[in-house]
Amino acid sequence: MEIKLGFGSVPKPHYVYVSQEADYCWYMLSEEEKHIPIYDKALTGVITKIECNKTVETKFGKRQKTDLHILAEQPYVIRSGRDSYFSKSLLLSLDDLTNEQLHQPLTIAVAPGDKKVVFCTIYNPRTYQAIKIYWDDHNEIELQSLEQKVSHKINQIQKPEISQNTELRTIIMAQTDTYLKQLGWNPEQGRRYLQQKYSKRSRRELNDRELVDFTMAIFELLCTQENRFVMSNLAG
Repeated sequence: MEIKLGFGSVPKPHYVYVSQEADYCWYMLSEEEKHIPIYDKALTGVITKIECNKTVETKFGKRQKTDLHILAEQPYVIRSGRDSYFSKSLLLSLDDLTNEQLHQPLTIAVAPGDKKVVFCTIYNPRTYQAIKIYWDDHNEIELQSLEQKVSHKINQIQKPEISQNTELRTIIMAQTDTYLKQLGWNPEQGRRYLQQKYSKRSRRELNDRELVDFTMAIFELLCTQENRFVMSNLAG
């Protein structure tokens, strides 16, 4: 990601919302709460976190949402209604994935159904193969149980060994380099942080999940720094 000097937007995850409209199925929101259509059908990245049954304040009141966090060229959060077809097909697909697959880049695709329905399909971007789910029995899904199972799989299970997926690690390392430069840290500051949090001196010693966690932690520090800068300017 290119670093733009000067004024610009606050570095924070981009929220992507799911809704079937005339010619698109997901969108972002402008500062004026207007739809910014996304005409592409798919988003490819590494899943870093999922939040199920999350209470969110909307213009229609409090609603339950599913938030899927993805690290691509920048962090994204795909937000969908908890009881939506999209969320259910997303959870069913994630439940079918192995731990090894969840540590690889995945493609999240949208597909319109009848009326306002949007389905989710997950693809392996290397093989182009879709994760097949059995949708006929979706009305009998034990949603809470499925949410807990998928959340535990994604948020709790750590991969013990450093994988040989050097291409993926190179992409994530490059993204971390960008954030570290924006944060203004020198190599020694980075090493101290790694030592304190992971008891390791180098990013190369981190396993895949730790590397993603480190990248997101640095991004959150960057957001905090930017917010403090904005608040100090307003106070001045």
